[in-house]
Amino acid sequence: MNKPLTRRRFIGISAAVAGAAALPFCLSSRNKNLPQATEWHGIALGADAHLRLYHPDSRFARNLIEKAVAEVDRLEKIFSLYRNDSLLVKLNQTGRLNNPPAEMLAVLSISRYVHRLTQGAFDPTIQPLWQAYADHFTRSPGSRNIPGHAVSRALSRVGFEHIVFDNRAVWFRKPGMALSFNGIAQGYITDRITDMLRDAGLEQALVDMGEIRALETQHRHIWRAGIRHPEQEHTLLATLPLQNQALATSSGYATPFDEARHFTHLFHPRSGLNQPRYRSISVMAENAATADAFSTAFAVSSSALIRQTVAQEKNLKVWLLPLQGKLETIV
Repeated sequence: MNKPLTRRRFIGISAAVAGAAALPFCLSSRNKNLPQATEWHGIALGADAHLRLYHPDSRFARNLIEKAVAEVDRLEKIFSLYRNDSLLVKLNQTGRLNNPPAEMLAVLSISRYVHRLTQGAFDPTIQPLWQAYADHFTRSPGSRNIPGHAVSRALSRVGFEHIVFDNRAVWFRKPGMALSFNGIAQGYITDRITDMLRDAGLEQALVDMGEIRALETQHRHIWRAGIRHPEQEHTLLATLPLQNQALATSSGYATPFDEARHFTHLFHPRSGLNQPRYRSISVMAENAATADAFSTAFAVSSSALIRQTVAQEKNLKVWLLPLQGKLETIV
């Protein structure tokens, strides 16, 4: 089974703004009165993950981290593309999953909402496209052409409107369809862990399960997030205040199929094309699942559609880095 499409982690956590240049996203608190942080570094959905919990009782914090890691493992068994025992793999293999868990239905519901609002730009059914390109560049790693016939065949199996789901089952209306939640599941898991920590009584935390979310229940601290240039490691493009909000970035430059970066993992679901439209797109939202999904959609959308969507979805803020030019802010 192929390894799933992934993004190089565009989110990191640093203890001070002075360390920001080494990270795409760097977070620090402007308040120096926080308790000592208890940290965990690991893997979630095949990518680097990081928890930073602030609590005076380190044993309490470590206990929460153990519970969070167990929850991540449980959610991976639902959403992972590279675990043969996951429910998503089972669905993709059989075309139907009976009695789907509430978490999968929640992600599908968010996906449907973002799919409609972005006029189809966000579409988790693009996995056949990824497979077509992966097979092509495995056979011809130096190719400068798209695998035209394979893309056409894959497009016939793409379309969120062909997914049916309710609490009884999830099923595909067309044979050969397959889902990838890589454009939303990392954000969803980030939200689940953040909510779990808050419900346990934690007041301050930074959660990075592929996308990042700041927890601050007392509204005393404002975190600063730095957006790094995707091709210039030591260039910080902007610093943003982040309080009880999430931040996600998508960039085709992160995981290209070819060394020249002409073909990326970000596909337009209607054309099947995957040439970079922007250097990167960063989205701030109230939760990480939403930020994750919109950043994925906006990476293949026109600036006009991005502005139209932001005007409709009032809690979104977007930072767009074009192929040529400076960072643009859309609010």
